[in-house]
Amino acid sequence: MWFTITPRFKTIILITLIPFLIAAQEKKIDELIQQKFESLDQRLDQLEKGIDDILWYNKVDDVVNIEKVFIAGPPPAKVENPTAMGAKNPVKFWSYVFIPKKIDRSKKYPLIVLPHGGVHGNFGTYHTHIIRELAAQGYIVVAPEYRGSTGYGYDFYKKIDYGGLEIEDNNASRAWVIENYDFVDANRVGITGWSHGGLIALMDIFEHPDDYKAAFAGVPVSDLVLRMGYQGQEYEKDFSAKYHIGKTVKEDVNEYRRRSPVFHVDKLKTPLLIHTNTNDDDVYVLEVEHLIEALKAANKKFEYEVFNDAPGGHSFDRIDTKTARQARFKIYKFIGEYLKPPFPFSSVKDLEKAAYK
Repeated sequence: MWFTITPRFKTIILITLIPFLIAAQEKKIDELIQQKFESLDQRLDQLEKGIDDILWYNKVDDVVNIEKVFIAGPPPAKVENPTAMGAKNPVKFWSYVFIPKKIDRSKKYPLIVLPHGGVHGNFGTYHTHIIRELAAQGYIVVAPEYRGSTGYGYDFYKKIDYGGLEIEDNNASRAWVIENYDFVDANRVGITGWSHGGLIALMDIFEHPDDYKAAFAGVPVSDLVLRMGYQGQEYEKDFSAKYHIGKTVKEDVNEYRRRSPVFHVDKLKTPLLIHTNTNDDDVYVLEVEHLIEALKAANKKFEYEVFNDAPGGHSFDRIDTKTARQARFKIYKFIGEYLKPPFPFSSVKDLEKAAYK
């Protein structure tokens, strides 16, 4: 049946649609504003990273030669257009290499792989005293800016694969140093990491047990299933983002287990030291204790220490306190037994002299 839309009917339709049109327009504007802010955040992060790179020379250039090398790991875990040209190319990422100036390059020296912490963190001058301490003992250090690290643009940021292919990036940095520096001893390689870096250290020795002679995991993220429960929804957003895991722990618990060290303890073969702190407000002690108990249940040989309300909470053994220096001395003593550095510390005093100008 034919009918005519009268001007009055058009007006009614328009009045009815106005709220929806306004809402749609506001949503589009909100999305554009959010994109602009995200873009600005990334540019500021890149600027901050560039400034921090300059600071490295100010802080450690007296004791080490610094290289920042561009290498490659596996292809991305996720790609928006799998059929696009280059979609499956290896992910390129930067790694810092710190080489003690006092070494004799005609000889062989041990290597430490040092992955940084943070869901989207990076390797910054926060680690200055640790680099100085390791260099003083004669260690070469490689610190990878694995996929998802901040300061390299939004595309790289979105390549994050927490507990997944970032482990292979980390191991690729180890392999690159061994291949490119004749003075690195492939039979004396260790790994140390804190927090998220502790998870990477654990997962790397679990997946590549023959590549490491010793490992230290400080306040390590150990159980993502447990962690999502106590960290809350805001924290989980980084993991359930479409470009990352894409699901919450409730939607795919097995995927979170796959990325958690506590569910891989049966693979441990590498000498391992674990530190945790009862007042840690980031990686709760109960999470690390779960890992410790799982290792015990698997009859694995390892060492650990639970610090009782040590000052500094999550950062208790990385800050500039007497307790922290004593804890780091224990770490160096442990890894030194297996890696045999040429200039080991004999006391905390030696460590203090090395750490600070």
